[in-house]
Amino acid sequence: MKKKALIVVALLLILGAGLFLGFRGTGNGQKFKTVQVTTGNIRATVTATGTMNAVITVLVGTQVSGMVKKLHADFNSPVKAGQVVAEIDPATFEAQVDNARANLLQAKAMVEKDKAALADATRIRDRNRELFAKNLIARADLDTSEATHDVDEAQLHSDMAQVSQNEATLRLAETNLRYTKIISPVDGTVVSRNVDVGQTVAASFTTPTLFTIARDLTKMQVDTNVDEADVGRVALGQDVEFSVDAYPDRVFHGTVSQIRIAPITVQNVVTYDVVITVDNTDLKLKPGMTANVSIIVANQKGVLKIPNAALRFRPSDKDLGKSGVDQSTKEGGRSQGAAGAGGPSGRTGAPQGGPGTAGPAGQRSYAVWILEQGKPKRVPITTGISDGMFTEVKGGDLKEGQDVIVESMASTKKNTTAQQSGPPRLIR
Repeated sequence: MKKKALIVVALLLILGAGLFLGFRGTGNGQKFKTVQVTTGNIRATVTATGTMNAVITVLVGTQVSGMVKKLHADFNSPVKAGQVVAEIDPATFEAQVDNARANLLQAKAMVEKDKAALADATRIRDRNRELFAKNLIARADLDTSEATHDVDEAQLHSDMAQVSQNEATLRLAETNLRYTKIISPVDGTVVSRNVDVGQTVAASFTTPTLFTIARDLTKMQVDTNVDEADVGRVALGQDVEFSVDAYPDRVFHGTVSQIRIAPITVQNVVTYDVVITVDNTDLKLKPGMTANVSIIVANQKGVLKIPNAALRFRPSDKDLGKSGVDQSTKEGGRSQGAAGAGGPSGRTGAPQGGPGTAGPAGQRSYAVWILEQGKPKRVPITTGISDGMFTEVKGGDLKEGQDVIVESMASTKKNTTAQQSGPPRLIR
């Protein structure tokens, strides 16, 4: 029994000593998590999503109505300009051509008849003029012959106009007959076919689309929707990297070729179409693919960089007080630390375009904290571009290899101590 009691007392002493050392450690000084300042590359990007499209896409339709009789092209078929890709049943249009041609022949025959009648009326008129000059016929007979001549002449002009009208009708019928053969207007590849043999198409009000032809699939473009907050940083000629779900391990490259000024508003969100030109010589990219795009707006190599967490860190009054920092440093730490954390409101974010004291073009003033002889020290810096995780240091007293504070371990230790300070369990 005595031995068992001694074991219990020894365990209690060990546990008490551990708790004492733990509380003593938290009172001696504040611990901070730090990260070294490094040199490396930083690339600022604007991200967006877009859709792959052919640079030139032609919708091939029909100008006449009828039943599709033949198809000479299918999906993925290469076609040449002028090649017949489909045929509409021409029977109705051939009949219209024959009817128009017959009407034209009839009108021409009427013209010949009118010419003969006019020639006869001209002879009668001329003869009556001679007879009337010799007082051999009455004036009424001369007037009648002249009137008949004028009527026949007018009839000839009328029938000649009818010939022209019938010629136009015949040309229209022949044109409609030619339209029954659907031809490709460009060299390219058939992307989609929207009709089948036996299907009836109607071109009464709108032109139905039979085929969609991409002119050159070796050159593609990505139509992206860039947010209005980011479009100001996008410029023509910038390099672009993007990926598609079909090839998740491959990075494709392109160039910004157009920034369209027409806004696209969806549920009060305004975006702009940024067109990216892409080389597709290997034909891996296909129209309609979704592209995850990163537009490279700035790129810096071999610069000092710090994690964005260092800019967001703001020491508390307790942290500063325990470190023996005087009141003036404490006040400066509050104001500048707030700027580094994202402004007086405490809002956090990457410095690129974020809050902070404005400096030269493309730069902002912030403050970070380093450890000097175990105490936090405020260091003002100016920043450049950010990639969302790291930020370029363009000015200040930071050097490569220095440690910057990114987090205070006070809350972590407090939680750990609280968990460990429960009543001890006795081992029996």
